[in-house]
Amino acid sequence: MRKETEKIKVFALGGVGEIGKNMYVIEVDSDIFVVDAGLMFPEEEMFGIDIVIPDITYLQENKERVKGIFLTHGHEDHIGGVSYVLRKLPVPVYGTRLTLALVEDKLSEAGLLGRVTLKTIDANSVLEFETAQVSFFRVTHSIPDAVGICVHTSQGSIVYTGDFKFDQTPVDVYGADIGKMAQIGNEGVLCLLSDSTNAERPGFTGSERSVGVEISKEFHNAEGRIIVASFASNVHRLQQVFDAAFENDRKVAVVGRSMVKVVDIARNLGYLHIPDDMLISLQDIDNYPECKIAVLTTGSQGEPMAALSRMAKNAHKQVAIRKGDTVIIAASPIPGNETSVSKTIDLLFRAGANVIYYGEKKIHVSGHASQEELKLMLNIMKPKYFIPVHGEFRMQKAHAKLASATGISPHRTFIVEKGEVIEFKEGRAKAGTKVQAGNVLIDGLGVGDVGNIVLRDRKLLSQDGILVVVITLSKEAKTIVSGPEIISRGFVYVRESEELIDGSARLVKEIIEQSIREYAIEWSTLKQNIRDSLSQFLFERTKRKPMILPIIMEI
Repeated sequence: MRKETEKIKVFALGGVGEIGKNMYVIEVDSDIFVVDAGLMFPEEEMFGIDIVIPDITYLQENKERVKGIFLTHGHEDHIGGVSYVLRKLPVPVYGTRLTLALVEDKLSEAGLLGRVTLKTIDANSVLEFETAQVSFFRVTHSIPDAVGICVHTSQGSIVYTGDFKFDQTPVDVYGADIGKMAQIGNEGVLCLLSDSTNAERPGFTGSERSVGVEISKEFHNAEGRIIVASFASNVHRLQQVFDAAFENDRKVAVVGRSMVKVVDIARNLGYLHIPDDMLISLQDIDNYPECKIAVLTTGSQGEPMAALSRMAKNAHKQVAIRKGDTVIIAASPIPGNETSVSKTIDLLFRAGANVIYYGEKKIHVSGHASQEELKLMLNIMKPKYFIPVHGEFRMQKAHAKLASATGISPHRTFIVEKGEVIEFKEGRAKAGTKVQAGNVLIDGLGVGDVGNIVLRDRKLLSQDGILVVVITLSKEAKTIVSGPEIISRGFVYVRESEELIDGSARLVKEIIEQSIREYAIEWSTLKQNIRDSLSQFLFERTKRKPMILPIIMEI
């Protein structure tokens, strides 16, 4: 390896200025290492969009240089975009056993299994590439098999922590490998990229084990059925539910497609330990006394189509919430989901359930480090330069303040936007050029075919509806054959607005007749005239601006 002469670039294609969609790129000379490939759930303004993934145009343009995608753990915000990325970037994927098992399931659904190379690593793996060496270290998170990633260069290491916290009493038998982290720090860290999710939260994040104690208490106190809603991927939390069920002699039925899938995968790999006779099918729950039943389900985020929401609305085929049920929501709302979670909790109370949720009791702790743990990571790694990632701008800013408190000079901390490149040469960093970055929107089977113009139209339709004007013209005779017929959706109720509709039809007729008299009919001009005049007419009378769609047919 050439001594301190290689050119290093570090940038984010997602995961900065936002929660989710994590994707970071480390370039060492000609080699490109991609870390994580996550998804993000759509914002409120993204009408009809299912998920959002990073824009990988830069990686596609340089695909012969990409050595692989290195995954830190199996949460959707880190692996959810893998199947979409691999369609356009068929490179090897490196990950731990559980992470790759979850990825395999995604690739199978996408029809890509067998067409992509998956390489299993563990916390002790060391991968040799032409320009750099890649190693891993174990971290504690709310899913087993989570690792941090270290790219070794002659200028020092580039370290990405992944999602982590320092849990002194983890549910997992393997805690964070602090000794290995300290060794990496002692050998010299050129740049640290660290998780900023809880950078505004003082103190330490609570131990997962404390949640197990609380869940066990609730199981012991409940007299009727127990329904537990959790993130499917929070395998440690699932284990605690099964442990509490075992202690209290309850059978468990698993509901929700993603929950069933994760339980199967984690159990087969030995990450979940469930007694053989504990699991029962949903159809069998009425064959047992209510005090002997627990249901593990998805829907902790109030998603309208998730199992818990449908149970609350009495719209689930097999389970409805009854009076006397205890519902434990063992998760806190993702930012932006607070309203939907509150509505679901309200529905559960209305259905007669006793609901135990975040804030009231310690039935959830975060999987992310709070301020004291973030400082500990900074002190262990002792980075020369620091880039706070994985969080909204205010979280990155809060993390930068913590770095300053631990002695990292503010001019050595870079708060980056997506696509902003930090370049390192001879151990010195500077802000470089910008690469293309942004959002790719996925709607149904369409990947990236919905852009800003379509979203703008959807927003307009959601606000004031649509007005369709249908006219049939005879170009030869220069006369209106039929129409104008006006169809309204989401604008006004036609039967109660006959005067407005008639006035609109008269206006359109006048525009067309004038157009026929004055010059030869030019479709695009005529349509624009109809739009402009009708829009002004409707706004004067209703103070609304519906989308106006003129359809002119010629015979």
